[in-house]
Amino acid sequence: MMRLSATSLLGVFLCLVAAAAHSQSPADSADTEGFYPSGSLRIQAYLYKPAGDGPFPVVIYNHGSRAGRERRSVPFESIGRLLTRAGYTVLVPERRGYGRSDGPTWSEEVGHDKGQRFIARLQAETDDVLAALDYLRTLSFADTKRTGIMGWSLGGIVTMFAVSRSTAFAVAIDQAGGALTWDGSAPVRSALIAAAQKGTTPALLLVAQNDRTTASITTLAEIFKKRGVPHRMVIYEPFMPQQAGGAATAPGHMVFSAQGTHVWERDVLEFLDHYLGATSMGTPGGTDPAKSQQ
Repeated sequence: MMRLSATSLLGVFLCLVAAAAHSQSPADSADTEGFYPSGSLRIQAYLYKPAGDGPFPVVIYNHGSRAGRERRSVPFESIGRLLTRAGYTVLVPERRGYGRSDGPTWSEEVGHDKGQRFIARLQAETDDVLAALDYLRTLSFADTKRTGIMGWSLGGIVTMFAVSRSTAFAVAIDQAGGALTWDGSAPVRSALIAAAQKGTTPALLLVAQNDRTTASITTLAEIFKKRGVPHRMVIYEPFMPQQAGGAATAPGHMVFSAQGTHVWERDVLEFLDHYLGATSMGTPGGTDPAKSQQ
C-alpha cells in the first residue's frame, strides 16, 4: 500500500472494508488491512467482519511480543475466524513498532529492560489500542456500545492497562498477561496490580498450569474478588504445544496460540456472549459466567 496521510489512510481502510463486505458470500467473513491514526503515528490493523450489515459487537484483540520478528505482520486469522463466526467484528492492531506501524520496534526502544522502560512502552501501546476506539466509531457495522478487549501475553498486559484507563469496554479477556515477566520484574507486578485495583470491567482471566507462572492471573483474580469486580478465572491443565519454539521453558504459554484454541474457545465465547452477545444487548442475563470460579 502506498504511503498516505493518516486521514487518507483511514479513507482507504473504509473503502477496503466496504468492498470486502459487498464481495463476500453469506458464509464468509471479510478481512481487510489498513491504518488508523494514534497521535502522530499510523497504526496498521486487520479488520474482520461477519457477513451482513450489522451492527455487530466489537472485540479488539491485542497480540503478544515478537522479539526479533517485530516487523513481520501477523493478522491472527484464527482469532478473526473464531470471533466473526460468533457474530463479532474484530480489530487486531499492530501496535507501534510492529508490522508496518510507525514507531520504533520493541527491541529498539526497550531491549531486555524489564523496568520502567518496559512499562512506559506498554502504556504507549495502550494509547494505540484506545485510539482504535475512535476509528471503530466510524464504522456503520460496528456497535461500539458493545465493545470488548482481549489479549495474550504482552497483549494481556495491554488489555488490563486499557480497562484501567477507559470505561469504554464491556468485557476484558486476559490470556496469561505478564506470565513470562511476572517473576522477574517488580515493575510489571506493580503495574498490573495497580491496573487491577483501578479497573471495573468484568474480566475473564486465563492461564495454563505449566506457563512460567500462574501468579499474574491468580493475583489479579484475588484483587477483583476483594473489590467485587465481576470476573472468572480458569487455570487450564498443562498444555504441550506441537512446536514449542521459544516457549520451551514455558510450554503452557502457547495454549493461547492457534494450536490451543480448542482448549479455551468455549470459555471465551461464553464470556463474550454474556456481556456482548446479540441477545444480551449489553445486559447480562441467565447464569453469570463471572460467578463461576475455577
